[in-house]
Amino acid sequence: MAAGRGAERDPGLQPERTRLAWRRTTLSATVAAVLAVKTALAGGGSAAGFVACALCCVCWLGFLWIAHRRIRGLAAVSVPEALVPPYAAVAVLCTVAMAVCGVVLVGSG
Repeated sequence: MAAGRGAERDPGLQPERTRLAWRRTTLSATVAAVLAVKTALAGGGSAAGFVACALCCVCWLGFLWIAHRRIRGLAAVSVPEALVPPYAAVAVLCTVAMAVCGVVLVGSG
C-alpha cells in the first residue's frame, strides 16, 4: 500500500501551511521594502526614487494588512473560508506595484 493511502486527511495541515506561506511572503515583502528604502537613500537618490520608495512602503503596509487579516482568519476557525476576491486583488496589486517600484528604483540608481 502506498504511503498515505489509508490515512485520514488532516484538515488542520492545509491552513497551517497556508499561514506559513503568508508569513514567508510577508517576510519577503518586508525585505523588498527595506531594500527599497536603502536604495532610495543611497547616493543622494532622485525624486523618482523617493516617490517609488514611498509607494513601495505603502504597498508593503497594504500587503501586511491583508496578510495579517488572512493569517488571523486561518487561525480563528478549524475550516477557514476562502480569501475573498477583493482582498486577493489588493494583495496582487501590492505585489505588482512593489515590483514596478523596484524596477524604478534600480533604473534611477
